[in-house]
Amino acid sequence: MSLESHLAELRKKHGDLQREIDDAMAHPSVDAFEIAQLKRRKLAIKDEMERIKAAKDSQTRH
Repeated sequence: MSLESHLAELRKKHGDLQREIDDAMAHPSVDAFEIAQLKRRKLAIKDEMERIKAAKDSQTRH
């Protein structure tokens, strides 16, 4: 899988998680721990996207 396609897949997962977080927050029965777990997963995906972008940029410069 190319870096660009991997990055596109991560963007999709990131957006899906955001929608899942929004849905969970709209329902008062969802516990805060579950929302926190979703937010941590979303942040991990964002961190991975940033690492890929940095690797891609360093490849472009060399």
